[in-house]
Amino acid sequence: MITTSDGNTRLTPVTVLGLGPMGRALAAAFLDARHPVTVWNRTPGKAGDLLDRGAVAVDSVQDAVRAGEVTVACLIDYDAVQAVLEQAPAGWENRRLVNLTSGEPAQARQMSRWASSRGIDYLDGAVLTPTEAIGTSSAAILLSGARHVHEAVQETMAALGGTAVHLGDDPGRASAYEVALLDIFATSVNGIVHAFALASAEGIEPARFAAFATGIGGLLPEMITRFAQQIRADHYPGERSTIASAASGITHVINTATSHGIDAGMLTAAKRTIDHAVADGHGPEGLARLTTVLRKASRP
Repeated sequence: MITTSDGNTRLTPVTVLGLGPMGRALAAAFLDARHPVTVWNRTPGKAGDLLDRGAVAVDSVQDAVRAGEVTVACLIDYDAVQAVLEQAPAGWENRRLVNLTSGEPAQARQMSRWASSRGIDYLDGAVLTPTEAIGTSSAAILLSGARHVHEAVQETMAALGGTAVHLGDDPGRASAYEVALLDIFATSVNGIVHAFALASAEGIEPARFAAFATGIGGLLPEMITRFAQQIRADHYPGERSTIASAASGITHVINTATSHGIDAGMLTAAKRTIDHAVADGHGPEGLARLTTVLRKASRP
């Protein structure tokens, strides 16, 4: 919200670069909050009903940047963001850029340096919820970068709903959270589909297997919280389960999968970490200890 010279207030004009599903959801949320919205997309015709709802489409990135006092980028990757922004070399005075494109922490930090070298006030971010949550109370967005930039866009970004958390001055922090959370999702999905393949190979009907599998998922929230406490304390009690017992269990899974010709690559990678932990004398400890084993293995 902006206070004009005559004492009136107006909502901040917003530009959205990129009209994939998430970009359209972001633009729709800004429209719902009554912000003036300008949209741009590399390929025309992606605006859907946004124009009927009051958005303005422009043909050039430079025109898009001039129209919005906050520009939100949501493109395929950071290379695309940089290539698009190079089409708007001027006109950034009193404007801010919020990049909600998924990427890697190092890319976010490089993009922040690139933007700073061009006089662009930059904030990086990550959207943690699906498109249908944007603009609702269940939306979750992480932001990172210079605090003064966050303070300048905070009220505007509230239009996206839910919780928007600023994680500090490091522009790569939001992306770091995102990739770590995607790590959970990616490996979990692999585990789910692998388990269904294994169960099917053993003649287990999917719905009957699912009834038991959902119980496994229910164990994870408590486990995540407990692991965080143990990692922080650097103390890994093995009262509930041990790395040694995990070595035995994962061997059974690998052998059964292999006997059915099912790829067990991710499982064998996990077993290598477990074997390293046992070799280092951590067999009696709890599974959270594997975090430090992985970090040690990553060091040269």
